[in-house]
Amino acid sequence: MQIFDGIISDRGSKYAVSGAPCASAEAAKALIKTLCKQKKFAKATHNTWGLLLADGTPIKNDDGESGAGMVILRMLERQGLTDHLIVVTRWYGGKHLGGDRFRHVQDAVRYYLDRL
Repeated sequence: MQIFDGIISDRGSKYAVSGAPCASAEAAKALIKTLCKQKKFAKATHNTWGLLLADGTPIKNDDGESGAGMVILRMLERQGLTDHLIVVTRWYGGKHLGGDRFRHVQDAVRYYLDRL
């Protein structure tokens, strides 16, 4: 799994993005579990993720960051990237970000996609 940590910081919140090839919901859950074996990621406020399977099946998990999984899925669809899990991690900094949080999720996914 590729991990890019500390890529965005806003009002105390910090973001990371991770990803890896993945071909099923079970594999995605196993990858998330592996990521969360790192104490830092286990203590994150949100580990939101999206996966678009080769057959077109979308799988996502917002992990409390309502709507973030859909943002990731839309970007995977636009890119035409299937069978690849992308996880956006947020550590809450104490101040609400409002709609900016979606921009940060988009920026994190774009950061990852640019490095594939």
